[in-house]
Amino acid sequence: MQTKNDGRNDFDFLLGTWKVHHRRLVERLKGSTDWEEFDGDTVDRKTLNGLGNLDENVIHRKAGPVHAISLRLFDPESKEWSIYWSTDLTGTLDVPMIGSFKDGGGEFYSQEVFEGRHIYSRFIWSKITEKSAQWEQAFSEDGGKTWETNWIMEFERA
Repeated sequence: MQTKNDGRNDFDFLLGTWKVHHRRLVERLKGSTDWEEFDGDTVDRKTLNGLGNLDENVIHRKAGPVHAISLRLFDPESKEWSIYWSTDLTGTLDVPMIGSFKDGGGEFYSQEVFEGRHIYSRFIWSKITEKSAQWEQAFSEDGGKTWETNWIMEFERA
């Protein structure tokens, strides 16, 4: 049974077409302060009768375009989203980020392996309006005590 405010519509703000400005830390978890900047295009739509959300991305990096998808699946029992990411560089789905929205923002977490080390990863969705939003990714090597933000995407409705 669908409940209007159970969380399944949390990503409705993202539906449609977006221009995205990316800032990505060149080296992660190495104390780097060098950022690369590039632009991208995103198209987002609902799927699975509203329990899913899928976006297709073209990221315009200097080394050439990267094609990517984000697949978000809502679990009506836990009221949480699982977010999966894949690119044409790997062809595999990354470990899902799990989380939900509260007070106008979203927080999602996973444990994963990065360059042979076990880390925590975090996504934060914030600054959400009808015409803009911000996403950021951070990694933690110390169990979540400290975080290094390594990728920021600023979305502007196309």
